[in-house]
Amino acid sequence: MNFNELKDFLDEKVLQYNTLDFIESDPVQIPHLFSQKEDIEIAGFLSATIAWGNRKMIIKNSHKMMELMGNTPYDFVMSHSETDLERLESFVHRTFNGQDFVGFIKSLQNIYKNHGGLETVFSKNQEDHSMQKSISEFKKIFFEIPHLARTQKHISDPLNNSAAKRINMYLRWMCRQDNKGVDLGIWKSISPSKLSCPLDVHSGNVARKLELLNRKQNDGKALLELDTKLRELDANDPVKYDFALFGLGVFEGF
Repeated sequence: MNFNELKDFLDEKVLQYNTLDFIESDPVQIPHLFSQKEDIEIAGFLSATIAWGNRKMIIKNSHKMMELMGNTPYDFVMSHSETDLERLESFVHRTFNGQDFVGFIKSLQNIYKNHGGLETVFSKNQEDHSMQKSISEFKKIFFEIPHLARTQKHISDPLNNSAAKRINMYLRWMCRQDNKGVDLGIWKSISPSKLSCPLDVHSGNVARKLELLNRKQNDGKALLELDTKLRELDANDPVKYDFALFGLGVFEGF
């Protein structure tokens, strides 16, 4: 395919998959349960954090996280008691366990009490065409309070050559205004033009088949290569192509 054929093909796939039907089989449904800004961003952050593995299990366990917080995530983060935190200790999703969950709640409380909230922290350190420095700085702030060493692995650092798939997906949810009702677009301080594609097995394999990506590993260098190509296709909204790459991989076995 030449450039124009590839763009037409991918634009068509974006229209096919960036629809309300996408929500029912995707963890983006979790932040959609809420209407208050802080509830949406905390629910989104926690469900994106455990978004690896079987999608049905991700969604089931994300709902369980919300239930353990009484389905009021912001209120729980800000005013939980020690007894409330004990309830979380039974939680487990793959390698993310109850101790990690407790650590995340404490870190989120610190971010809302002392740093102006998630949007404020992520909106600092933006670069012209990248959020990777912002994500790295976010991780430092997230773990500035006492925490278990084991919990650090649940937030990636793109400056350590990680593709940071889950945080990039979270930023897509929060910043993209897709007018289709999938991405929530509640953060106005970060332009969608700066976002990076959530690079995983599916999107990576499809990107290689379409010659958008040559690098074999799904790491930070691969992400930069893919981002550069997607920005050529649409500089204002490069991560809309996540719908095309993911849809082709997961739903069509492309």
